[in-house]
Amino acid sequence: MANVNMIGGGRYARGEGSGDNRRFEAKKIDVRALLVRLWKYLGRNRLLLVLALFLSVTSSLLVLYGPKLSGEAINAIDLGAGKVDFDTVFRCAILMVIFYICSSALTYLLHAVMLRLSRSVTKQMRHDVFENLTALPVGYFDRFQTGDIISTITYDVDTVNQSISADLLQILQSIVTVTVSFIMMLTIAPRLVLIFVFTIPVTFLFTRWMTKRVRPLFRTRSARLGELNGFVEEMLSGQKTIRAYGREKVVLERFDAKNNAAVEAYTTAEANGTLTGPSVNFINNLSLALVCVFSSVLLVQGKIRLGDLSSFVQYSRKFSGPINEVANIISELQSAIAAAERVFALIDAKPEPADAPDALVLESVEGDVELKDVDFSYVREQPIIQDLDLHAQPGSLTAIVGPTGAGKTTIINLLMRFYDVDAGGIYVDGNEIRSVTRSSLRKAYSMVLQETWLFHGTIFENIAYGKPDATMEEVIAAAKAAHIHSYITRLPQGYNTLLSDNGTSISKGQKQLLTIARAMLLDAHMLILDEATSNVDTRTEQRIQAAMRTLMQNKTCFVIAHRLSTIRSADNILVLDQGQVVEQGTHESLMAQKGFYCRLYESQFDAVS
Repeated sequence: MANVNMIGGGRYARGEGSGDNRRFEAKKIDVRALLVRLWKYLGRNRLLLVLALFLSVTSSLLVLYGPKLSGEAINAIDLGAGKVDFDTVFRCAILMVIFYICSSALTYLLHAVMLRLSRSVTKQMRHDVFENLTALPVGYFDRFQTGDIISTITYDVDTVNQSISADLLQILQSIVTVTVSFIMMLTIAPRLVLIFVFTIPVTFLFTRWMTKRVRPLFRTRSARLGELNGFVEEMLSGQKTIRAYGREKVVLERFDAKNNAAVEAYTTAEANGTLTGPSVNFINNLSLALVCVFSSVLLVQGKIRLGDLSSFVQYSRKFSGPINEVANIISELQSAIAAAERVFALIDAKPEPADAPDALVLESVEGDVELKDVDFSYVREQPIIQDLDLHAQPGSLTAIVGPTGAGKTTIINLLMRFYDVDAGGIYVDGNEIRSVTRSSLRKAYSMVLQETWLFHGTIFENIAYGKPDATMEEVIAAAKAAHIHSYITRLPQGYNTLLSDNGTSISKGQKQLLTIARAMLLDAHMLILDEATSNVDTRTEQRIQAAMRTLMQNKTCFVIAHRLSTIRSADNILVLDQGQVVEQGTHESLMAQKGFYCRLYESQFDAVS
């Protein structure tokens, strides 16, 4: 897609479908496979990952040695004899202070490392998503809303990033804490550990059940938010039309409906997700209560010392605490998994099929274009083009006319190979276009669309978009040929004037002239015009057509025209109706036939009169 000379609109689409029909939906992905893919992203930064593991384990171990030291300090106090081993107490206290300070410093470094790690993952993930987007066929963007795709690139990737930077760190530290605490409890009072043999399985089974229940809810939440973003993007781009037709109230009602759906999905997911934490916390508190009861019995029987009892209780809290914390972030993990599903669905979307290994590279194109027995349909069993034959001689001007829905734009999509034909073939200089590289095919064309597209940059950069090495003299020559040079020179900064927001500061006609100048600058062998002069006045249109005709000498030009008066000089006029060529010839010959074209031509003048 990067090599397409799309002079005008950002994409050349059918434009069918809207709203919910074009909502991006992520396919359900196996969670284990998804986690493996996320781990691979982390694995690309092995040094940071190893450092994070080291810092996490070390800081956790330093903290976890604190209860052991506090138990030793308590055991150094002989309550019966009224004696205290102050050396042991002070030693334990000093070591605890040192360990806690070191642990805090290591934890700070750990957060910094995890932040950098998550930033790297986010950057790479967004790169992979956008890279695949640039390789997707045009038809993909016909089916899904732009705002929904943007929501995936921004919101969903950020959700995954937050989970990596916060939840992953929490889980990592929890694993270390639970493992070390369990080992320490075994060394202090193995019999008390039996309590957790019953509570841990209950916690595990409950968490697993809640996870299966909550995951679809978070998947729905991401989908509804993407749908809302898509609707907002669509409505913001059509504000003038909405206001002109007085549809503000209807749009607001539709927004409220989608907003309510998004809020309901969010509330349902969060409400169910937050049930896990308190439930697991109850089970953990129950286990702590049992620990206190049975340890008191052992203390009375003299089977455990007070300091050991204190250490065991602290370790039991540290053991159950992380389990509770992990349960609390289950909802966030489910949100991240749902977001990751949408992200990977974009990454996995099938790009345009690769060129054949022996594909030819079009060079020195003469512009001989032929369509033979072409059939095409966007949806099976709904044919758009049937048995289409067309032969455009090098340097000829072919006009494509017909009523709305006749298939005019579809022919352009097929010529550029945005879509492949269902049957028949399209040939350029005798080469079937499926046997040549897409890049060389699309470089052989320039396109000027009715939907203008300008990017944030100077006027010079916008005109030279398809030819980055163009000189100022070449750009000025193209601007003069497009009759826009005088307007540019009147601007305060001339060709260095900065355009932004798709050139909202200039008129549609002036934007169209800039895109025409962009096309004139290219050394393309063929030109496609889709009502390219619809936004300029009649006098300017005539001058542009004359300039175009001069520039297109020995080059092939295809023009989609609704105003038939603009294509009277065409070498060949292709008249389409319901996907079939009903007439073909010059303006004079078609008028003499008194057929479909003649009636279409005369109806326009009747409408004007």
